[in-house]
Amino acid sequence: MSYKIPKTELCDEQVIKKSRFITHIAPAVNKAEAKLYIQNIKALYPDARHHCWAYIAGHPTATTDIGFSDGGEPSGTAGKPILNVLQHRGIGEIVLVVVRYFGGIKLGAGGLVRAYSSSASLAMDKLKTITLVETKVFKIRFDYNLETNIKRLLESQNINIQKADYSARVSLTIDVPTTNIENLNRQLVNISSGQLSLI
Repeated sequence: MSYKIPKTELCDEQVIKKSRFITHIAPAVNKAEAKLYIQNIKALYPDARHHCWAYIAGHPTATTDIGFSDGGEPSGTAGKPILNVLQHRGIGEIVLVVVRYFGGIKLGAGGLVRAYSSSASLAMDKLKTITLVETKVFKIRFDYNLETNIKRLLESQNINIQKADYSARVSLTIDVPTTNIENLNRQLVNISSGQLSLI
């Protein structure tokens, strides 16, 4: 299944009752990358009172690749609201950090939840995304006389050839979008008169 991921990093800011909320978003393909980004943001704002964050370091519906922290705010007022925003957007491989500089006016638990949710939402509204297409790797072997037609077919379907080996027969390692497997399989069977298939 394909899903959206952040195209680039993004920074956004809003002020609520004199407190500054600075939101940073970045791509994160795994937990290690997400945690490293969080550390980098903390290092950027060492004097900030709170660094609250959440990440989904995988598929948008993943339950094992998620994490969040209230960063010193009262339990449940920052990390979980940020994570909720991420989960409702259906974007994967993402980390979001909200840095707060306290402005002297207490917001209360409900006010904090609203502040962190809106900071995350406003930044997500501005985020540019790209679609990550899920692929599966296949190896296909065929006689040399089929090479031109098969390569032309792969090119017309925008299928990436990872590796090509030439020995007694041609062997190609290809990356096929999962949504395209059946269609490509049908065409390979046709071109090769039934000698060649992915499945």
